[in-house]
Amino acid sequence: MASGTHVMEKILFGVAKRWIAGNTIDDALSAAKISYKNGMSVIINKLGEYHTSNQAIQNTISEYKTIISSFRRWNVCGGISVKPTQIGLSKSMRECLQNFQSIIRSASLSQTFVWIDMESSDHTDKTIEIYQSIFSKYERLGVALQANLKRTENDLSDLLTIGAKIRLVKGAYREDSKIAYKSKEQIDANYEKLMKTLFEKGNEFGIATHDLRLIEKAKSHSREHQRKFEFQMLRGIMDSIKPDLVRDGFSLAEYIPYGTNWLPYSIRRLKERKRNILLLGSAFVSKY
Repeated sequence: MASGTHVMEKILFGVAKRWIAGNTIDDALSAAKISYKNGMSVIINKLGEYHTSNQAIQNTISEYKTIISSFRRWNVCGGISVKPTQIGLSKSMRECLQNFQSIIRSASLSQTFVWIDMESSDHTDKTIEIYQSIFSKYERLGVALQANLKRTENDLSDLLTIGAKIRLVKGAYREDSKIAYKSKEQIDANYEKLMKTLFEKGNEFGIATHDLRLIEKAKSHSREHQRKFEFQMLRGIMDSIKPDLVRDGFSLAEYIPYGTNWLPYSIRRLKERKRNILLLGSAFVSKY
């Protein structure tokens, strides 16, 4: 059983290398430099979540600060994306907020953009509360909202009243049908509705999707509404269309995760994208 698990993990890692830069900060920055040479900015995320040990939390904060201070030296245009539970939310709201403020103090020295990742619905209220608290002091701050959650339309409306910067994602966490849309058709329809709202009422936002139909919709909206926005895509996913978007004058950021905690993240990515599950299956067949 153990050997079977080991084999599956090896195959998963082979697939995960498409979007994960490696284990270290230098791996992430090396990948970021390639992205920048190809006309893209980057959003770097250290993998790992639900930290409760002080050492893990402080190591994570320290690594984000190192990344922030390294962008200029590596000649990269980039920002970071932080999960609240990796810097203390699993312990207390107060500790998480203090740690975010510490990261923001470092980011403010170079005006680095910071994104707050959205995790499962258990944390949505607190994540938005953290965002609102910090955004009043540091404007180069954005928060992710998930189109699969039924509450997101109201959250978006509320956040836009304060000029919030939004990254719109579909959502990769397993949620109850009482609070979340479950079918692809429902999620896509809600994403499209929320995206339309962003183009009509928002500014400086991220359209984070690999869905070609939604990308074309965003391009169409951009011709009608002159907004500052960027497409955001995972490193290693839909690479074939990225040069065209850059050539057409659209801003594009590659989301670059790194770190040793790649397995839970990769499983979410595989569940989110049937295409990656097929890739995993073909890798298994060809290798064994």
